[in-house]
Amino acid sequence: MLSPNLILLYVEDPEKSAAFYTRLFGREPVAAYPSYVAYALENGLTFSLWSTGAANFVSSGYGHRMEIAFMVTDDVEVDRLHTAWRAAGVEIEQEPMTAVFGRTFVALDPDGHRLRVCTPDE
Repeated sequence: MLSPNLILLYVEDPEKSAAFYTRLFGREPVAAYPSYVAYALENGLTFSLWSTGAANFVSSGYGHRMEIAFMVTDDVEVDRLHTAWRAAGVEIEQEPMTAVFGRTFVALDPDGHRLRVCTPDE
């Protein structure tokens, strides 16, 4: 069975985005080039940033039509991360609230990608 193992975000400024995600993840990238940065995550996933200004970058799409979700153990952790991210200057798009699936909030990265923190579905 084929399983996705890479999340790739298109970014305007890889250096700025890498600084943001290095703080958010609490780890350094495993690869860093002027137009591409990659992080290896414990779950086997690779999270990468690719410059929209790279010579070989081609995309006819625009806008952000997805979210990257960070599922945490409980409501207390949702609220703790909200407080920590806000204190670190992360832009919050949606304040903590309880949705049909549980406690959640949404932050934005420097390129406007949506970062949702939530609890797993019950």
